[in-house]
Amino acid sequence: MDKLDQFSLMIEALSEVAEEERARQTPPAPDLPTLSSLLADFGPLPSEALFLGLAEDSLPVLLNLYDPVPGPILIIADQASGKTALLQTVARAAELLHSPAEVQYGVVTSHPNEWKHFQDCKNNVGIYPVQDNSTPELLNSLVTWAHNNKGEQQSILLFIDNLEEVIKSNPQAEQNLRWLLLRGPSRHVWPIITLNANRVQELSAWLELFRTRFIGHIQESTCSQLAAGTSDPFPQNLIAGSQFAMRESNHWLNFWVPALD
Repeated sequence: MDKLDQFSLMIEALSEVAEEERARQTPPAPDLPTLSSLLADFGPLPSEALFLGLAEDSLPVLLNLYDPVPGPILIIADQASGKTALLQTVARAAELLHSPAEVQYGVVTSHPNEWKHFQDCKNNVGIYPVQDNSTPELLNSLVTWAHNNKGEQQSILLFIDNLEEVIKSNPQAEQNLRWLLLRGPSRHVWPIITLNANRVQELSAWLELFRTRFIGHIQESTCSQLAAGTSDPFPQNLIAGSQFAMRESNHWLNFWVPALD
């Protein structure tokens, strides 16, 4: 049995465990394969592909960095439900799959210590505390870079861990942030941003700027419906810290966040 078959069996088993535990309302943290082992066994991925997660059919969930249609990505879940882990998985995958000439990323966060292991990574252009003056400077420089981007193949990922904190702490940066959400992906700047689910109602105007949303574990059903932006049935009781769902056409695609090495 090759490793991809093993991963398929593992994901099938995890899905069965998830269904059983959802009935008990006490989902566990599953033992997922590591990111590096997954990427090694997938083989070469397209140069324009950004790895986001592992679907339940054992195929990678990818973002085409040259196709702006999905727009910026908003990750919504309850506090301590894996939003930062998902950002870090995408960042680590970018390092494993892309040179800095292809993909770079910057991080805006209220908790820089959570990113200390990424500080010296070759693709990382900086980790910016939310309340630091360097944060609005970063957003301004990204707008300038995007304006001057004449079709170069390099992409820049803007990870913002907690949208609400950035808006409250940097009101002078709001205009640049809105511009990046509206125009960034068409100029190869990709905002990937987290938001605590209990703040979706207060920030509903901002949610409208995101066509693509990754929804994690949300306990309150009203919040989950607002986060999803649809009245259609939403996957219930996603495993906190490990599982997210995204809207794909007329159905929801569940995917797992691999373990970091």
